[in-house]
Amino acid sequence: MKNYLWPSMIIQLAIIIFGISPGLAEVNLSTAELKAGEVITFEGTIAPGDDLYIAVAQQKMFRSTDSDGKFEKKKLPKNGKKYGFSPDTAIPPLYYLLTTNREAFGKDSEKKFGGPSFIFQKGQGLYTTSMFKLKKSFDDVGPKEMLGPIKTTEQWNMLKWGNENKYGINTVVKEGNKKGKIVIFSRSVIGDASSGNYWDKGTSINLDKKTGKYTASFTTFRHTPPDTTFDVYVNGAKSSSFTVVKNGFWLDKGYRYMNPLWIIIGAIAVGTYFSMIGAAGGMLMGAFQALVVQTAGPIGINAANVLRPSNIALTLFSPLGSFYRFAVVERRVAWPVGLSFGAGIFIGSVWLGGYVTQHLSMVAYKEWLGVLVVIMGIKTLMEMSPSAMNKRKNIKAMTQKFNAAVKKAKETGGAVEMGSIEPVKAGIFDYRFKFWGEEFKINPLLFAFLGIIVGIASRAFGIGGGFLLVPMMTTIAALPMYVAVPISLIGTCFSSIGSFIGYVINGYLPDLMLAIAIIIGGFAGGMLGSRFQKLFSEKTLKIILACTLFFLFFRFLKIEYWI
Repeated sequence: MKNYLWPSMIIQLAIIIFGISPGLAEVNLSTAELKAGEVITFEGTIAPGDDLYIAVAQQKMFRSTDSDGKFEKKKLPKNGKKYGFSPDTAIPPLYYLLTTNREAFGKDSEKKFGGPSFIFQKGQGLYTTSMFKLKKSFDDVGPKEMLGPIKTTEQWNMLKWGNENKYGINTVVKEGNKKGKIVIFSRSVIGDASSGNYWDKGTSINLDKKTGKYTASFTTFRHTPPDTTFDVYVNGAKSSSFTVVKNGFWLDKGYRYMNPLWIIIGAIAVGTYFSMIGAAGGMLMGAFQALVVQTAGPIGINAANVLRPSNIALTLFSPLGSFYRFAVVERRVAWPVGLSFGAGIFIGSVWLGGYVTQHLSMVAYKEWLGVLVVIMGIKTLMEMSPSAMNKRKNIKAMTQKFNAAVKKAKETGGAVEMGSIEPVKAGIFDYRFKFWGEEFKINPLLFAFLGIIVGIASRAFGIGGGFLLVPMMTTIAALPMYVAVPISLIGTCFSSIGSFIGYVINGYLPDLMLAIAIIIGGFAGGMLGSRFQKLFSEKTLKIILACTLFFLFFRFLKIEYWI
């Protein structure tokens, strides 16, 4: 017994005095501090013949109970119960394992994605790609001691959920590997880039097993929060640490690096488009945030709960930028319709919208909304057919007058003067007005009810609802685009105010700098859009609207992934 005791004591003494680890692993870092998105290199020696395992783990851990979000506090425990971790289970939000033995922790798997869920079952889709799928059971993981801070079954389950579940990536991890514009999963176990896997890009691992010498380099996440410290574990032993510092203008709630000037430019473009057709401003700004800004939200807050209230800045201030011209200068706002629409939208966005958002599957909601918008898109195109135009003689006559005015303006070099709204009869059920000498009739009470539906959609998506408002007015009420757009802008103002109140009540605020940039760009875009609108004919504006609706159809049903 004594013969075995002495060697053990000598080894333990060497560990204390010289810092030698049992696996003979050591590491030297290329730097102790680097900017987000830069490369860090690890060099050192491990025991000859061993595989290399370098765990890079964010020092500050996250558990479900750390979330400040009202809805997240409800949903995260439900996810934990479903996927096998408790509210107190803690993992590093950003975690990477660089290794020459990836197969010990999972395998490359086929991944199908894209397309509506009511057609495709889970695990199916229109497109096929690959991903690295972590092992389902912690018991099947190879050398568990090489995982650094991940030591228990619950931690493994939460790590797997956080890196492979969409809600986990958007709420906790905040980094995703994309195929086209679709996030497939988040990188965790990484091999050398020579593998050809898209998730291994930016990583280099070289190991001489005979001597145990290794060199590994790793590209840090471009949107790693400023002053984030990572611990480095080499073959199971905590060896060193490094800090990732600021690299650009940091959006605190947006949780991304982005120059506000680019946000302003994007908001100007979207605001101009929005004010011209009165639709899709919120949707396009949402797409801009998701694809360009990549608005994510702080750790523990789902990305949607920052993106949506930030979006409201455009759908509120872009209409204000164009409204003065529409309402005061050109006097083409049908106020009874706009106010009735607005009242219904306000009710839907403040009250019912919050209820639907909590109790209706967002996936199913988006997809059926996609079906609705494509029907409206088809209907919009059908309205331009000769037979439809003949039935709506007032629009046809108005269009002819407008085209004649445009022609005259081009010949004389003057500006096109838009017609004004001339009220004929005011009533709750029957409102009539003339525009370009042609009479139009509409039921304000009906549109108050339709406004409730639009308000629900506005709250759920964080949008103004113009993509529903304008088609409703051009198809159901048979109004010309030049009248429908100003009414739509009134509606989006009401929906934006109602939705914002709803977000604030639930404790969700926009990213301040992101919202300010959107307000500046949206207001400027609104002013431009109101001037540009009269450069286009009724037919052209409807074609633009129809194209926008079809774009939203592809987005909602996840039919494309390249946009």
